[in-house]
Amino acid sequence: MPLKLEIVTPEARIYPGKDVDGRPESGEVDSVVLPGYEGEMGVLPAHANLVTTLLPGELRITKGGKTIEMAVGEGLVEVTGSVVRILTDAAIDSDKIDEKAAEDAIARARKSLEDLKPGEQQEEIAAAMAAIQRATIHLNIKRKRKTV
Repeated sequence: MPLKLEIVTPEARIYPGKDVDGRPESGEVDSVVLPGYEGEMGVLPAHANLVTTLLPGELRITKGGKTIEMAVGEGLVEVTGSVVRILTDAAIDSDKIDEKAAEDAIARARKSLEDLKPGEQQEEIAAAMAAIQRATIHLNIKRKRKTV
Protein backbone atom coordinates (compact mmCIF):
# COMPACT_ATOMS: atom_id res chain seq x y z
CA MET A 1 0.00 0.00 0.00
CA PRO A 2 1.72 3.23 -1.15
CA LEU A 3 1.66 6.60 0.58
CA LYS A 4 -0.20 9.50 -0.96
CA LEU A 5 1.91 12.66 -0.72
CA GLU A 6 0.73 16.26 -1.02
CA ILE A 7 3.07 19.26 -0.79
CA VAL A 8 1.46 22.69 -0.81
CA THR A 9 3.01 26.17 -0.58
CA PRO A 10 1.15 29.51 -0.51
CA GLU A 11 1.89 29.87 -4.24
CA ALA A 12 1.01 26.43 -5.59
CA ARG A 13 0.59 22.72 -5.15
CA ILE A 14 4.13 21.41 -5.57
CA TYR A 15 3.47 17.68 -5.38
CA PRO A 16 1.84 15.87 -7.03
CA GLY A 17 2.59 17.81 -10.15
CA LYS A 18 2.30 16.84 -13.78
CA ASP A 19 4.03 13.95 -15.50
CA VAL A 20 6.10 14.37 -18.69
CA ASP A 21 2.94 14.21 -20.82
CA GLY A 22 1.24 16.95 -18.80
CA ARG A 23 -1.17 14.60 -17.01
CA PRO A 24 -1.64 14.92 -13.23
CA GLU A 25 0.56 12.54 -11.21
CA SER A 26 -1.06 10.23 -8.68
CA GLY A 27 1.01 11.49 -5.77
CA GLU A 28 1.73 7.93 -4.65
CA VAL A 29 5.21 7.38 -3.19
CA ASP A 30 7.05 4.63 -1.30
CA SER A 31 8.45 6.78 1.51
CA VAL A 32 9.14 10.34 2.65
CA VAL A 33 12.03 11.59 4.82
CA LEU A 34 11.58 15.11 6.14
CA PRO A 35 13.41 17.53 8.44
CA GLY A 36 11.59 17.77 11.75
CA TYR A 37 12.13 19.41 15.09
CA GLU A 38 13.90 16.36 16.55
CA GLY A 39 15.85 15.52 13.38
CA GLU A 40 15.00 13.61 10.22
CA MET A 41 11.76 11.68 10.28
CA GLY A 42 10.88 8.87 7.90
CA VAL A 43 7.31 8.11 6.93
CA LEU A 44 6.30 4.76 5.46
CA PRO A 45 2.84 3.37 4.64
CA ALA A 46 0.68 2.67 7.73
CA HIS A 47 2.58 5.27 9.80
CA ALA A 48 0.91 6.36 13.03
CA ASN A 49 -1.23 9.48 12.76
CA LEU A 50 0.56 12.67 13.76
CA VAL A 51 0.93 16.38 13.21
CA THR A 52 4.42 17.86 13.55
CA THR A 53 6.50 20.85 12.53
CA LEU A 54 8.61 20.95 9.40
CA LEU A 55 11.94 22.72 9.67
CA PRO A 56 13.93 24.15 6.77
CA GLY A 57 16.04 21.44 5.20
CA GLU A 58 16.08 18.54 2.77
CA LEU A 59 12.99 16.50 1.94
CA ARG A 60 13.55 13.14 0.24
CA ILE A 61 10.81 11.30 -1.62
CA THR A 62 11.31 7.71 -2.76
CA LYS A 63 9.12 6.48 -5.59
CA GLY A 64 9.77 3.35 -7.61
CA GLY A 65 13.40 3.12 -6.48
CA LYS A 66 14.11 6.73 -7.51
CA THR A 67 14.81 9.47 -4.93
CA ILE A 68 13.59 13.02 -5.44
CA GLU A 69 15.26 15.66 -3.26
CA MET A 70 13.71 19.01 -2.44
CA ALA A 71 14.65 22.01 -0.33
CA VAL A 72 11.77 22.95 1.97
CA GLY A 73 11.08 25.78 4.37
CA GLU A 74 9.15 25.88 7.62
CA GLY A 75 5.71 24.40 7.87
CA LEU A 76 3.48 21.65 9.17
CA VAL A 77 3.23 17.96 8.38
CA GLU A 78 0.09 15.88 8.84
CA VAL A 79 0.25 12.09 8.59
CA THR A 80 -3.03 10.19 8.55
CA GLY A 81 -2.70 6.51 7.74
CA SER A 82 -1.54 6.42 4.15
CA VAL A 83 -1.60 10.19 3.47
CA VAL A 84 1.18 12.72 4.12
CA ARG A 85 0.28 16.41 3.77
CA ILE A 86 3.06 18.97 3.91
CA LEU A 87 2.17 22.66 4.17
CA THR A 88 5.30 24.76 3.82
CA ASP A 89 6.32 28.30 3.00
CA ALA A 90 8.72 27.08 0.29
CA ALA A 91 9.60 23.93 -1.65
CA ILE A 92 11.92 23.60 -4.61
CA ASP A 93 13.15 20.53 -6.47
CA SER A 94 16.93 20.10 -6.29
CA ASP A 95 17.15 20.20 -10.10
CA LYS A 96 15.66 23.72 -10.09
CA ILE A 97 18.01 25.20 -7.50
CA ASP A 98 20.22 27.92 -8.97
CA GLU A 99 23.62 27.65 -7.27
CA LYS A 100 24.76 31.11 -8.35
CA ALA A 101 21.54 32.73 -7.09
CA ALA A 102 21.97 31.01 -3.71
CA GLU A 103 25.57 32.22 -3.43
CA ASP A 104 24.45 35.75 -4.31
CA ALA A 105 21.68 35.61 -1.70
CA ILE A 106 24.19 34.63 0.99
CA ALA A 107 26.51 37.48 -0.02
CA ARG A 108 23.65 40.03 0.06
CA ALA A 109 22.44 38.80 3.46
CA ARG A 110 25.94 38.91 4.93
CA LYS A 111 26.43 42.43 3.59
CA SER A 112 23.15 43.57 5.16
CA LEU A 113 24.22 42.01 8.49
CA GLU A 114 27.52 43.91 8.38
CA ASP A 115 25.63 47.17 7.79
CA LEU A 116 23.35 46.69 10.82
CA LYS A 117 24.29 47.94 14.27
CA PRO A 118 24.35 45.39 17.10
CA GLY A 119 21.25 45.44 19.28
CA GLU A 120 19.15 47.30 16.75
CA GLN A 121 16.82 46.23 13.97
CA GLN A 122 16.15 42.74 15.29
CA GLU A 123 13.65 42.02 12.49
CA GLU A 124 16.22 42.81 9.81
CA ILE A 125 18.80 40.61 11.54
CA ALA A 126 16.31 37.72 11.73
CA ALA A 127 15.38 38.15 8.06
CA ALA A 128 19.04 38.15 6.98
CA MET A 129 19.80 35.08 9.08
CA ALA A 130 16.78 33.27 7.59
CA ALA A 131 17.95 34.17 4.07
CA ILE A 132 21.41 32.77 4.83
CA GLN A 133 19.88 29.57 6.23
CA ARG A 134 17.60 29.10 3.19
CA ALA A 135 20.37 29.73 0.66
CA THR A 136 22.81 27.47 2.54
CA ILE A 137 20.28 24.63 2.47
CA HIS A 138 19.85 25.14 -1.29
CA LEU A 139 23.63 25.08 -1.83
CA ASN A 140 24.11 21.97 0.31
CA ILE A 141 21.43 20.06 -1.60
CA LYS A 142 22.67 21.21 -5.01
CA ARG A 143 26.32 20.44 -4.23
CA LYS A 144 25.46 17.07 -2.72
CA ARG A 145 23.81 16.10 -5.99
CA LYS A 146 26.93 17.14 -7.92
CA THR A 147 29.15 14.74 -5.99
CA VAL A 148 26.85 11.73 -6.24
